[in-house]
Amino acid sequence: MAGALLHTDGLHRCPWPGKDDAFYVAYHDDEWGVPEYDDRALYEKLMLDGFQAGLSWITILRKRENFRKAFDGFEPAKIARYDARKKAKLMEDAGIVRNKLKIEGAVLSARAYLDAMEKGPGFSALLWDYLDGKPQVNKFRDTKDVPAETELSRTISKDLAKRGFKFVGPTIVYAFMQAVGMVNDHLVKCHCHELVGKMKKRK
Repeated sequence: MAGALLHTDGLHRCPWPGKDDAFYVAYHDDEWGVPEYDDRALYEKLMLDGFQAGLSWITILRKRENFRKAFDGFEPAKIARYDARKKAKLMEDAGIVRNKLKIEGAVLSARAYLDAMEKGPGFSALLWDYLDGKPQVNKFRDTKDVPAETELSRTISKDLAKRGFKFVGPTIVYAFMQAVGMVNDHLVKCHCHELVGKMKKRK
């Protein structure tokens, strides 16, 4: 539990990436909390959060490129068609998290994603409509004040699960919401708190 940390570049940052891991600090500065509206990018992040369950996020982040190669660039239309042979091949890939339930969950979630795209409002709209398309800006000063889940994450979790998505418990959903900028949980003193509201990820 801590407040924002002062780095050697003179900027304060959230404490969770630490000071010594440039890779993790760059993720904090350039990606985490920046509003993401692209359907496929949101699907990828939700899947990676599902693979994170029980592990640290930095572990998944370091394997992200391996995941992208193994899962065909996280193209839902391709993943939805994975057969037993492809799933078995993924279980042999040391570059990703080899978990049978999570791999199967990614396939089922891909099918749920396609269904939302074809029969519903689209995946991005499905998520962002809960917030009227605008991030919820929080003003936390210490990590102890940041919740692990919220009423909204529980509501979205139930909706996604009902639609067939897997590994979308309320804690995973809230971590996802933080990462894709649905909520701005950078600490108030962090230099990114104001910046992320002015940024939007590219497709």
